[in-house]
Amino acid sequence: MFARLAILLYAIVSYAVFTASFLYALGFVGNYVVPKSIDKSVDVGAPSNLGEAIVVNLLLMSLFAIQHSVMARPAFKRWLAQFLPVACQRSTYVLLSSLILLLLFWQWRPIPALVWQASGITAWLLTGVHWLGWLIAFASTCMIDHFDLFGLRQALVALRGAGISGQSFRTPLLYRIVRHPLMLGFLLAFWATPEMTAGHLLFAIANTAYILVALQFEEQDLIAEFGATYQDYRRRVPMLLPRIFGAPR
Repeated sequence: MFARLAILLYAIVSYAVFTASFLYALGFVGNYVVPKSIDKSVDVGAPSNLGEAIVVNLLLMSLFAIQHSVMARPAFKRWLAQFLPVACQRSTYVLLSSLILLLLFWQWRPIPALVWQASGITAWLLTGVHWLGWLIAFASTCMIDHFDLFGLRQALVALRGAGISGQSFRTPLLYRIVRHPLMLGFLLAFWATPEMTAGHLLFAIANTAYILVALQFEEQDLIAEFGATYQDYRRRVPMLLPRIFGAPR
């Protein structure tokens, strides 16, 4: 029972760190409230030169991408099961992802050169799409199983002493429109801004490239897990772009 309670506490702490990193991400990407955002910094000292800023920012995003993708692969999960109970694997993934995000926010080098700046109704529309993207991202996690996605369900199941079963294949709400609404939400939040700087553009391009590559691996994992069911879903539902806006992906 002590071990089960420890797993639950670990899951709660991991979720709390994730919540902090997610809330900070809202301010970081949108340049709201937080002391250091994607375009602004209150750090004391000389600003980074352009070359240093690009290299550091790309390294930070690469670190997140590698951790996020490698730990999500079934082979890595099987290896990790030798050292960690299955009930706390997802929490470990969430905790490390969140800590790397916090490191990125801390060490990010703003590149304030302006690429575009909108005003008036255009600025309001872009801001609206930006917040719609965050709403879609969060809502998408709730449409499948928010607490399973972030490791809390597994810890609660372990606390009861029950075995952890796999999730059934479901396509609720937004998942009937696109296969990956969570990633669509992130893309909207990253790109829709009334003031696009060079640093923000670098962030948006790098994360878009990562999402497109990572989804290919995730799709293969889903096909391996759900077989013909997912292949049929893949044929019927576009990956990221709803059909009303463009051709299926």
